[in-house]
Formats: sequence, structure tokens, C-alpha cells
Amino acid sequence: MHPIPCKLLLLLLLLAAIPCKAQLHLNDPTVYKIIYTSGFNGKTPEHQNKIWVFAGKEQTLVTTEKDFTRRGAYPFEVSLIDRGKNVQYLFAFLNDQEIISSTDTALRKQTFELSNETRNILGYTCKKAKTVVNSNTIELWYTDQLPVKGAPTILGQNLGLVLEMIRNGNSTIAAEKIEQQQLQLPSFLTAPAQQTDLLSYRDEIWKSRFTTIPLFHNQVVNFSDSSLTVPDVFRFAKGTVVVKKIKMPAIDSSSTVFLDLTEQSNGDAYDRTGSVFLIPVTKKESFLDGLKKGINALPVYTNGNGKRYQGVIATADYDPPVELLRFFTPFGVRQFNHITLKGKQWQEAVPYRQDISDYAALFNKREVYIGIFIGNYDKGGHRVSANITIHKGDAGKQQQHIIPLFNTLNIMEMAGQEYATLFNNENGITVSFTLKQPLKNARLRYITTGHGGWDGGDEFVPRLNTILLDNKTVFSLVPWREDCGTYRLYNPASGNFSNGLSSSDLSRSNWCPGTVTNPFFIELGDLEQGDHHIQVKIPQGAPEGSSFSYWNVSGALIGD
Repeated sequence: MHPIPCKLLLLLLLLAAIPCKAQLHLNDPTVYKIIYTSGFNGKTPEHQNKIWVFAGKEQTLVTTEKDFTRRGAYPFEVSLIDRGKNVQYLFAFLNDQEIISSTDTALRKQTFELSNETRNILGYTCKKAKTVVNSNTIELWYTDQLPVKGAPTILGQNLGLVLEMIRNGNSTIAAEKIEQQQLQLPSFLTAPAQQTDLLSYRDEIWKSRFTTIPLFHNQVVNFSDSSLTVPDVFRFAKGTVVVKKIKMPAIDSSSTVFLDLTEQSNGDAYDRTGSVFLIPVTKKESFLDGLKKGINALPVYTNGNGKRYQGVIATADYDPPVELLRFFTPFGVRQFNHITLKGKQWQEAVPYRQDISDYAALFNKREVYIGIFIGNYDKGGHRVSANITIHKGDAGKQQQHIIPLFNTLNIMEMAGQEYATLFNNENGITVSFTLKQPLKNARLRYITTGHGGWDGGDEFVPRLNTILLDNKTVFSLVPWREDCGTYRLYNPASGNFSNGLSSSDLSRSNWCPGTVTNPFFIELGDLEQGDHHIQVKIPQGAPEGSSFSYWNVSGALIGD
């Protein structure tokens, strides 16, 4: 065997690096056009985007009316089935400029239970075939009285011409018209497409359906003066708080907004309180002042118990941080996966995901400060990544009005901010606010978790949370989690006790290691214009030696 000359080898490598292009092509323009309508439980919606199938002797093109005429919304797909090769060619139009393509051979694996039962559809005798896909029973009625084959989906493309599909007995796709014609493809359908593998193809389509706003990527949140500085990321409280200024796009009221976060231990083995928060900066003072200038720059709240609590409630000149997501790190996920237990396959990271659509008005076409806090004293700390995703929805929703009220979570814990021990006083926390106009359908988004990590501490003791609006009780509940053992595989370093339990199994005051703490939505009805006040009361447990209990609560008023 002769070696390949270096120049030829280099040329082959360069050619291999050139992205492959694909193009939609019909071998025979003489086709049958079949128009299909969809229905459910015998009802056929009006103004639907009907499926169009163009079936030829060797190929079948599957599309929709709006997509074929380029009146549909991006992304959209068309597929070409080549029966000679038994392959489906997929083309996805992500936007005006991006077209991607892939191939799928799944139709080679289709199996059907054929029946002698027949029906007449549009004047053609049809036979019945049945299959099961992902636990859905699909009936297909197909005819062989036409010289072409095809179907409104990938299913049954080689049976004959499928004129009706019925899923689980209630969802139908039925042919309403068949006509023969000479097909001229629109020029945009034949434009070159970037070819990719099937998994990447599907992922690109999925990602193009929503907008992703990156917040942080592999960001270390730790306790150290010597951590690596990341461009555009501000570190405070020795690195336990990271903040970034984010430019947000327009968000219409119908959109659904999600916050995604993943966490891995980067050295810290313990379960820690975490929070993703937004810093309002529309008033004279903000939490940003405290981060930059020190804790004494924040307004102080007192309730008669002798302590001073910095930056926890709204005033005429200050709004506390708006908590988007409360999360708790597990015991050492990934970093401590070397701790082996038989039958335990530890996870590599913890995913957290929360709907924050109610706060969309805070982001809409604004530059906002978003931060992450993880309370820890470890030089390695934790590593996090976070994104916001915006998903378009149906029109009709009204964008919410948001009034930040309180947040007792001591985000600046490692810079001296007082722990939320203010519930040892019967006054608890009281916030006054003034509505300049009536607020309809008002509700309080309330997050609460109890802390005090010894046997008698409030982490492990159920406590009644009571909320009063204008001296009337509107909420009374014991927040408690009994599902913590579900998340054992995120907690390699949580250890095992003599009774066979691990710390991560134990029930807690509304949190578990490795989980999100979901908010409570407290309906308040319609609030009149004028002055109001909200009070939160919790019978906080007494200290024991140097240990003490405290409650991290946050709340914002939301309404129309």
C-alpha cells in the first residue's frame, strides 16, 4: 500500500471540514395532492393549518398549507419520503436565513397489524392497519386504488395512500380532497440546507422555538479573595455573591419565562442555601448600594427584639432583592462522587428549573442586575450555570404589576448581614405599602424556609407561618417537606446514620438538599387604592448554646 501524499491528504482533510449541503428535490413533478384536516372528539377546529401531502410514484412530500406558502411561523419543517431508499429527508427552516437538514430511517422499523376490515373514504376502498407508538394506539385507513403511496405523517408511508389516521380513538387526521397535478416547488423550499445528524437536527429545532438569555456559565461561587475574575461578573462578600448586568429583550404578556440553573460542588461538601435574585434599581436606594459600599449602606429594619436587620423590607426609597429562585445545594454532588456505596450511582449535577413568568414585567426591554448567592465558607465552593428562556404563548394574558415587599434571606451573610432571627418577636416582620391605584387579582408570591441545623432547630421542627393583610389572616400553613429521600442520588457526601438514614433523607422546613423551594401564591383579591400593610409571623424556636434558628422569607405583591 502506497502512502497518501501530504498535499492530497491535506486536501482530503479540508474537503472533510467543509459543511455538507442538502437540497430538496422531486424526481417526478406529477403528483397527487391530498389535503387533510385534523379533529378531536368529532370536532373540527376552524382556520386550522391543514396538512398538504404531495404523493408521487417514488417520493412523497409532507408539509402544511401555511408552510408551503411561507405564511407559517418559524421554525417549520417539511419532509420528503423516498420509498426507493426507504429514507425520510427532513428539512427545517429555523428563520429567514437558516435551513438545516437530516435523514431518518425510522420508517424501515415500522410494523403494523393488518386487518381485513374495510371502509369507503372519498370514494376509495380503504383497509385498516394498526400500530402502537409510545403507548398510543394508531389506526390507519389506506387505499391501494391509486398509483401512489403516502400519509400525513411518517407513519404508514409504505402501506398505500393513508386517507385517515385515528389516535387513541379520539384524535383524527382525515383526507378531505384528492387531486392530481403538476407540482412546482416554491424556490425557498429548494434552497441549500446545512446537513447535520438527526439528534443535532432535532435539538436545533427545539432551541429555535424559544429565546435563551445566558446569565452565568460555569461560574464559581465560593469564599475566597483570590478567585479568578470573570468579565462582566461582579463578585461580592468574598465571592459568595455574583452579580451580572443583563440586557433583556421585549417580552410580551403572553410569554412564559423560565429560569434554569445547574449546580455542582467545586469543593464544598455541605447543603447550602442558594438564591437567584433580581436587584430593583428604580428607587433612590438599592441592594446594589450595600454590595458595593458595605452592609451599612442598606436601610435598617427593627421590630423591638434589639437587633438591626439590613435591607430586608421595602421603604419609600428602597426595594429589597426580588427572589426569582430559592434553591438548596446537595451534599457534594460530583466533587464527592468518589464516595462509593453499593447500588448508588451518583448524579453529575443538580438541575433546577422554575417558572418566573409573573416577574416578566421586571425584565421587559430592560437592563437588569441578576445575582446568585450560595452561603458557604469553602475556597472551592460551588460551580453554577444559569439561563433565562422566553417561550411565546397565546395572546390574552395581561402583564403583571410587581411590588417587592420583603426578603429576609441574608444574601450578604459573608459580609455581615444579620441572620433572619426577627421572628423571635411576636411582631415578626411588618411591611407597609401604598397603592397609587387599585390592584386587581392581587396575590402574594411567598417563599419560606426554616433553618437551625440541630435536632431542635427550626430546620427540623415544623412551624406555623401566618400572614396578615391589614390585620386579617390571609395565610396559615406549616411549610414542610417529607420527600427529601427522593433526592439521595444527588447527595454523595451526606453520610449514613446508625438507623440506616442519611442526612439528605430527613424531612425539613420546606426544603431538601438538592431541590427548589417552590413559592406559595396567596390570593388577596382586589386591593383598594391607599395604604396597606402585610405582617408575617412564625413561632421561631429558641437558641441552644451557640446555635440559633432563623427563617428566610421573601414576598412580592403581584396583580393586574
